[in-house]
Amino acid sequence: MMQVRRVLADLRAGRQPATDDLRVFAQGLASGAVTDAQAGAFAMGVCLGGLGDAGRVALTEAMRDSGDVLAWDMPGPVLDKHSTGGLGDCVSLVLAPALAACGAYVPMISGRGLGHTGGTLDKLEAIPGFNVDATEAQLRQIVADVGCAIVSASGQIAPADKRLYAIRDISGTVDSIDLITASILSKKLAAGLHSLVLDVKWGSGAFMQTIDDARALAQSLVGTANAAGCRTSGLITDMNQPLVRSLGNALEVAEVMLELTGAARGPLFELTCALGAEVLVLSGLAATVAEGCDKIAMAINSGAAAERFDRMVAAQGGPKDFSAEWAALMPEAPVIREIYAERPGFVAALDGRALGMAVVGLGGGRLVETDKVNPAVGLSDMVRLGHEVQRGSVLARIHARSEADADKAEAAVRAAINLADHVPKAWPLIVERVAP
Repeated sequence: MMQVRRVLADLRAGRQPATDDLRVFAQGLASGAVTDAQAGAFAMGVCLGGLGDAGRVALTEAMRDSGDVLAWDMPGPVLDKHSTGGLGDCVSLVLAPALAACGAYVPMISGRGLGHTGGTLDKLEAIPGFNVDATEAQLRQIVADVGCAIVSASGQIAPADKRLYAIRDISGTVDSIDLITASILSKKLAAGLHSLVLDVKWGSGAFMQTIDDARALAQSLVGTANAAGCRTSGLITDMNQPLVRSLGNALEVAEVMLELTGAARGPLFELTCALGAEVLVLSGLAATVAEGCDKIAMAINSGAAAERFDRMVAAQGGPKDFSAEWAALMPEAPVIREIYAERPGFVAALDGRALGMAVVGLGGGRLVETDKVNPAVGLSDMVRLGHEVQRGSVLARIHARSEADADKAEAAVRAAINLADHVPKAWPLIVERVAP
């Protein structure tokens, strides 16, 4: 294919490939006409030389259009949110039904966990019977009836991205902002969204370890999405500690249910309201951020979001009236062990990546896509940064399949928690907003 060779030649020469050539390249990725060698050369060329703003938009649109692009005819705006991934990040499970209760329609196409961060689909599959696989017709019906659905991507959604992502993983080109941007947005924009809000994480438990890196990614994502026709804004948020005090699929669903039923209020509620407010303003369902926050808070506090969540769970194969029965329905690990502080001090740092990998070691995550996930295992009651502990205070609770697994997890968790004699610097949950 002459266009494929031109794309590679342009990248080698430091030129931006033509939009039409990128479109042909993306179609070739999806069809298999582009070889693995050509895909690897493309990824390396982009990683080393970049695409520039226009090229990033062109690649994103080309990958979006490599498969099905949904179109909606709903009486309200079609919205979504995307997080770049972190620990204890279960915002989607609260935000989707809250947005639906505010009059939006949310076809949330989500992913599974890989490495130290958890996946939205894995969390939902901890609910007995919950089915994340849906045909396009089923997705449309659930969104129309309930207002929200959370499903896995079909093979027809941005197939060029699926192919290129696999190549990036083995070619050392995962951390290219251009490729990350096109990967994230091609799937989201293929869902036919009117508006999108992005949660870009930074810190020890995030992909972006510094605020500067997170800001660069957020600006790329927001700028590209808007240029591609989807009204988008973003928040840079702290991931130097888990968002909630639990890590693990069933344990995080429990945190969600405590929020939805009014039994708990904390960072999960705060971030849900902030992200929801952004996308409500973008879509015209709120005039100001303050009004948007109030609408999301009211949807949760009134029980309207919990009612939508119950309907979504039932529509996707789970139990009816889940919010009333969830505590008796969720799986539990046979071994629960408390980790006690061996000395007094202040929690000065949490190694998020190490905590996430401790959960993977328990069986609660995966290192490769074929790994099976145990929904019951994980960590709960994690201490928070800045918290003062005494000798014998509980630092966390381990939920494990066996005593041997708990032994390994305890050693890993102890190593991940740094106690100091002084109160550490506190980072705000929401660092800054990135506007169009």
